[in-house]
Amino acid sequence: MSKGLGMKVGRTSRRRILRLAGGGLTMAVLGAGLTGCEDELATGGDGSTPPPRSESPQDGKGDQGGKNGGAPAPLWTRSTSAQTYGDNDELVTVDGVVIASGDPLAALDGATGKERWSLPGGAVPGAPLLLGNGTLYLASGTYDGSVIGYVPGSGKETWRSRLGKEYRQPRPIAVDGEQVYVIAEILEADHSSHTNVIAALNSTTGKVAWKEQRDLGTEQNGVHAAVRGRYLVYTDFKNNLTVRDTATGRQVWTQKTTKTSYGPFVVHQDLVIVPQGQRLQAFALADGAEKWSVEAAEFALFREPSLVEGVLYIADSGRTLWALQPGTGKKVWQSTALKDASAQVPRQFVKAGGTLYAATDLDPQGGIHAFDATTGALRWTFNDRTGDHHAWLVATDGKRVYALHGKKLHALPV
Repeated sequence: MSKGLGMKVGRTSRRRILRLAGGGLTMAVLGAGLTGCEDELATGGDGSTPPPRSESPQDGKGDQGGKNGGAPAPLWTRSTSAQTYGDNDELVTVDGVVIASGDPLAALDGATGKERWSLPGGAVPGAPLLLGNGTLYLASGTYDGSVIGYVPGSGKETWRSRLGKEYRQPRPIAVDGEQVYVIAEILEADHSSHTNVIAALNSTTGKVAWKEQRDLGTEQNGVHAAVRGRYLVYTDFKNNLTVRDTATGRQVWTQKTTKTSYGPFVVHQDLVIVPQGQRLQAFALADGAEKWSVEAAEFALFREPSLVEGVLYIADSGRTLWALQPGTGKKVWQSTALKDASAQVPRQFVKAGGTLYAATDLDPQGGIHAFDATTGALRWTFNDRTGDHHAWLVATDGKRVYALHGKKLHALPV
């Protein structure tokens, strides 16, 4: 999914600034950057968008399930220790628990919201909650150079690895059946760092399978990655789209993306699908050749894509919602429901039953949209009315939909 695709040329989105702050920028920079830098094109702008179609009840006595056209009341709401920057992998649900990145890192029972376990030190801000092989992989919250694996349902540690003393702050970025992939700073003699390394750790033994130094000028923060067979694919803040061989770490190919496309993307079979401004492009994993592309309307920019149950969902800043066949780019359907309702543009999608749920960005009148998954019709929008500046995040276990907004975590009925 691309970060900042809703921004105008020459302007920086607030969500990107928040993520960069998580990577080490000072709060002074953060505060200065937040003034007037949201994109009215992507969100409609403050003042131009009416309130959501119905009030979201706070007392649990509202319209359960949204059957009368209104947003459902939460099954439960909990205050959390969440420290998020708008990345989709900062809220996960697995093994009956829901976990939001924070300190301490707490796993809440999905049905009741009660705490199952808590981890002091928590997750490293900006690092993903990486799930794979029945394990939750985290960068060590004590910053001791470790990458640690936990049982998601109990919080029990089952795996630990260190890249080496010459590296700092290794962060897991992807996992497959055999390896955990990390990026870390390379330390100089004076303990400064100007370069970084990408490496593979054996997910059984923790031993280093391979490591490759990345080019000078690349960054260890802001990396989004996925694995498909023999290919490790990732993007970064330097607008690189790179593919490496998972067995050796050898770079297969790399190319520059647009300045608005440095974030999450979709991998489907032998394709990597990347939004690049007005175009959505699919490239062959083997050699980077373009296989298909889709173009949005004039002046509209594609946001982040999600692949859900074999369908590619993506919205653009013109408030059009697209459902596409990921293998060909052909339209399944196209909806103008967002535009018709003057609703905010979403950037993350999950599905439960026949409903597609989507989380919006930083707009205080955003929230969680619910769409008919077969037509794209907008059913309702949930908003907790806190006015928190953080992006909404959404996850589902098929039984409930979890909506995180700042420190508030809500469980919604499906």
